[in-house]
Amino acid sequence: MRKLISIDIKADFGMLKNPDTNEPVYLTFNMLHKPALLGIFGAIIGLKGFQKKGELPEYYDKLKNLKIGIQPLNHENGNYSKTIIKYNNTTGFASEEKGGNLIIDEQTLIAPAFRCYVLLNLDNENQKKLYNNLKDNKAEYLPYLGKNEFSVWWENFNNYDFGEFSAEGIFKISSIFIKEESLKKGIKKIYFTPKMNFQSQNKFFSYFENLPVSYHKKLFQYEYKNFTFTNWDLKNDFKLPENYPLIKLSTNEIIQVF
Repeated sequence: MRKLISIDIKADFGMLKNPDTNEPVYLTFNMLHKPALLGIFGAIIGLKGFQKKGELPEYYDKLKNLKIGIQPLNHENGNYSKTIIKYNNTTGFASEEKGGNLIIDEQTLIAPAFRCYVLLNLDNENQKKLYNNLKDNKAEYLPYLGKNEFSVWWENFNNYDFGEFSAEGIFKISSIFIKEESLKKGIKKIYFTPKMNFQSQNKFFSYFENLPVSYHKKLFQYEYKNFTFTNWDLKNDFKLPENYPLIKLSTNEIIQVF
């Protein structure tokens, strides 16, 4: 039996490390991405994380086929506030310098929040356990957002009636979505008239980020897709990848699952 649910995931801070960056500052992804969300779900149902070099974690192996959607909450035009935190790693294993002290500057998200949609098959044991644990606000391990000191919590568990969406006119996508052509081609044009009150108009925005969607099976590195988040109206002829379907919820919102 299939179920589409959502929860609102929140944290005081988060650090979703971008592996393409290094000294002098470690940078974070702005948006929650699928491998990170699968890690949170894995912790909730008690699956193991990275244990051995050259092996993908148990949570990824068991949950990688989940279809998920992500909608930012409490954001500013798709972006979250960030700060730089400086700290010392004095474990002795972090640096070969004298004294074994490594000074780190790390970019950190402030109060990130995301509505996470999950399409579940309740005939699957792990997915059924995830459904029940999310509904009951229960976790086997403490979930966190990138670092174990940045614990997360969730609220607003919801079930949805849903169906696949096929555009026949102007529409909006409430979640982040994968695109394969320029967003400019898909945006409905708005023509302003002299009598319009510009201060009363919505502030339109488009946010873009190259985000991880999976791990490479041999290299154990992130594989990426180009994502967009926007409040613009889209035209029905805007081409979106067919293997990442749009879903219309019972709330009349439209999301993409990937």
